[in-house]
Amino acid sequence: MASALSSSAVQASFEALEKQRELINTCTLLWKELSEHFTSLEKGLDNKSESLKTKRRFLEVRTKRALDTLRRREDSIDSSVNGAISAVEKRRRASIEVVESDQGSDAADLAEKLKFLCAKMDSSGFLDLVLSKRKEADLLRVEVPLALEKCVDPARFVVDAMCVIFPVDKREVKTPNDVAWACVLVLESLEPVVADPELGSARPLVPRSMRDKARAMANAWKEGLEARGGVEGSKPADAHAFLQLVVTFGIVSREEKGLYRKIVVSFSRRRQMPKIALAVGLEDEMDDIIEELIAKGQQVDAVNFAYEAGLQDKYPPVPLLKSYLDESMKSSTFVADNHGQTGSNTCRREQSAVRAAIKCIEDHKLEAEFPMDDLQKRLESLEKAKPDKKKSSASSTTSSGGCTSTCTNATNSTATSAPPNKRTRANHGGPMPPAKAGRLTNNAYVGPNFVRSPSHVPYQVSAPAPHYHAVYGSRSPQAIREPYTYQTDEVAASGIAMSYPSHPMGYPAYGGYNNPMPGYGFHQAYYR
Repeated sequence: MASALSSSAVQASFEALEKQRELINTCTLLWKELSEHFTSLEKGLDNKSESLKTKRRFLEVRTKRALDTLRRREDSIDSSVNGAISAVEKRRRASIEVVESDQGSDAADLAEKLKFLCAKMDSSGFLDLVLSKRKEADLLRVEVPLALEKCVDPARFVVDAMCVIFPVDKREVKTPNDVAWACVLVLESLEPVVADPELGSARPLVPRSMRDKARAMANAWKEGLEARGGVEGSKPADAHAFLQLVVTFGIVSREEKGLYRKIVVSFSRRRQMPKIALAVGLEDEMDDIIEELIAKGQQVDAVNFAYEAGLQDKYPPVPLLKSYLDESMKSSTFVADNHGQTGSNTCRREQSAVRAAIKCIEDHKLEAEFPMDDLQKRLESLEKAKPDKKKSSASSTTSSGGCTSTCTNATNSTATSAPPNKRTRANHGGPMPPAKAGRLTNNAYVGPNFVRSPSHVPYQVSAPAPHYHAVYGSRSPQAIREPYTYQTDEVAASGIAMSYPSHPMGYPAYGGYNNPMPGYGFHQAYYR
């Protein structure tokens, strides 16, 4: 009895200890969870605090820079006004001299013509001359800024020229080529001409009336965005001209930064986009723009934006360029394997990628970090692959042409040669149906006469038969719905003609040539 009581007490003690152990384990797990939770909260608060400190420092620097700019603007107002007045007076005297002397009207030199038209403020003639010299765009980029300095009012001159073709071409006689390139070129040339002598392009010296006209042109382009399918449906040159107009005339709007950012990202491949992104006030979003470009596989554009914004240390160019080349090679291989593109298209894709990488390396002086020997060799091998492919294609065409000629001469000396995968037809031209098209019954053609099918019931014989009407004009002829009338042995022996029911549709009669059966007009090549 005593032993039983002692064993039950021991059992109860063990159960109590087990409950205590489970409670301790539960408390331990809760403590770990709470510790991890509070640790993550502490890290999050530290990160947010650091981010706020960074933003505060950035805002302080930006505010100081803005205050310094305002102070400089205020101090430079008098000098800028005096400089503008003297420049206008100088331009006025120069233009009067040019008009009175009438120099440059017959000048063959492009620079002299541009200066003459600008001095006369002939915006229409200036625009026509620029549009006619697209092949000399590099020369225009050099000469147009110098010519615009001869204008009495350069801003008015450019607005008068641009309003004819932007945002819509309003000329009576329109050229088939795009004209937005001329808008971009002229606006870029105007920017240094109207820049403030003290503050530069940050404060363009443009009259308010011209600023309002430029703003009206920009608003007209924005209103047509929906009709064009948004930013993605716009032409790159048109979108570039819009941003350049905003920058050149100093009409940037904070409320439209979202539109500016969308245009910059959509057309980031254009050379001037990194500079324009900073000019329209997107310096705060350059990190996000670069990250987006990297995610889209446009690492070369990301490198250009990083250098323009001074973020090349945060986004090292060499790893980005290597990633770009690797992805372009994989993409070209994938497209060729899954979409059936030819080898020349795949080579062209890879050539474009290699050239873009080489251009980026040269622009940013990265030859020491990224040697271009391997890229040059790869580009040479891709360029050599194209002529080899052309030679092999030409040789295969020649060989197939020789075979075709031989086979055609052997079959019919009077028939013209046809491609190897087509059969000659009657005198109204076009390919014959394939040989299998004639095997619609159990008959076999064994000579100039038909052999009746053993299982076929003879049809009645009627009077003289018209020419056989066949279905031509297609590689796969339609099924003949009405049966043919077979010759019986007696009819074949007597040579009596028989009728064939005509096809429901009207087709031209097949006239045979060099045929042993003139009554039926079949061509031997049909039954080879």
